[in-house]
Amino acid sequence: MPTRSARTAWSGGLQDGSGQVELVSSGVGKYDVSFPKRTADEADGTTSPEELIAAAHSSCYAMALSAQIGNAGGTVQGLDITADVTLGPDPAGGFRISQIKLTVAGKASGIDEAGFLAAAEAAKAGCPVSKALAGVETIELDATFEA
Repeated sequence: MPTRSARTAWSGGLQDGSGQVELVSSGVGKYDVSFPKRTADEADGTTSPEELIAAAHSSCYAMALSAQIGNAGGTVQGLDITADVTLGPDPAGGFRISQIKLTVAGKASGIDEAGFLAAAEAAKAGCPVSKALAGVETIELDATFEA
């Protein structure tokens, strides 16, 4: 299996510095990062590690759920998945990812709502990014089957 790479170039201190993260393996882009914007309510065109984790988790989860639905005999008609990653204080000091919420609405043929919800839970447990994030205290799932 391949290894994927990203690179960040940073200059300055935590509060006054900034950087740029580059998606090296795919070459699809470079994105600005800064700590003050990471912790602000508005990102103003700057990404964050949490947003990048949300992108990784939502896309990985989509693949895992698609596989689980297929394994249950269903065919995915469409999945709409959002991952919300929350940065919060760490009781031990500093910050940590305190919560992740996966929200999925899906439509599939050949499977009923109970089968969809079972597939959704299995995908949450089996997704490689979910496994990598096992240290996050809460990973919540809100799944809706669209008949």
